[in-house]
Amino acid sequence: MGMLASLRRHWPEYLIEAWALGMFMVSAGVVTALFEHPGYALNLAIQDATLRRALIGLSMGLTAVGLIYSPWGRRSGAHMNPAVTLTFWRMGKTANWDAFFYAFSQFLGGTLGVLLVKALLRDPFTAPPVNYVVTTPGPAGVMTAFIAEFAISALLMSVVLRVSNSKHAKFTGLCAGALVAFYIAVEAPLSGMSMNPARSFASAWPAGMWTSFWIYLTAPVLGMQSAASLYLMSRKEKPAACAKLMHSDNQRCIHCGHVPVSSGEF
Repeated sequence: MGMLASLRRHWPEYLIEAWALGMFMVSAGVVTALFEHPGYALNLAIQDATLRRALIGLSMGLTAVGLIYSPWGRRSGAHMNPAVTLTFWRMGKTANWDAFFYAFSQFLGGTLGVLLVKALLRDPFTAPPVNYVVTTPGPAGVMTAFIAEFAISALLMSVVLRVSNSKHAKFTGLCAGALVAFYIAVEAPLSGMSMNPARSFASAWPAGMWTSFWIYLTAPVLGMQSAASLYLMSRKEKPAACAKLMHSDNQRCIHCGHVPVSSGEF
């Protein structure tokens, strides 16, 4: 299918991907500001930085679960991440132009989400310690951040592939959300916890903060591609079924071609 045909037929899914990452960034910005800005009550009430980070992780994990299981998330597959989309594209589960427009929409939607939080919260979001929720390497350094991003991305994709292609497929979104929560609570001090080139760009561009940005462009992609390679080698007899994190019989699927019985064009 060509570019114009893909746009004409699949534009709802592209817009959903923009909306999904945009909403994730809105949640990330608001929640982080509420817990980390010293002028807000939650920051004053919870002095333990580790506990605050765990609560932020829980909030973002629940946000991810809500987006994945939402009707719109079930429609697009809730990739919300170019590294996820590129992995499914490489596995032959997402068409060329769909992969391109998914990634473009994710970058656009994430950035608009950050700009919306900036307009709503201003200094509590843009000033330290929140800093547009930019992802940067922690005190352990650049290589540690790269290795951490590679590892958490690889584990996430491995879990997504194995759970979504099992009899427990309906729990894929819960597993992904649980990993997001755990990573923010535990791994964030190492790399800022991105796993997502569009998520990191969405913060870096408005902030003008590009510190070690290359890590967040490369490590998530390499980690997820590595996980996909291992999955394909171990499951040659049963390749991945679809590129959706949560497949629904009552939603059309532009990845595997599923069409609900009572379905219109869109």
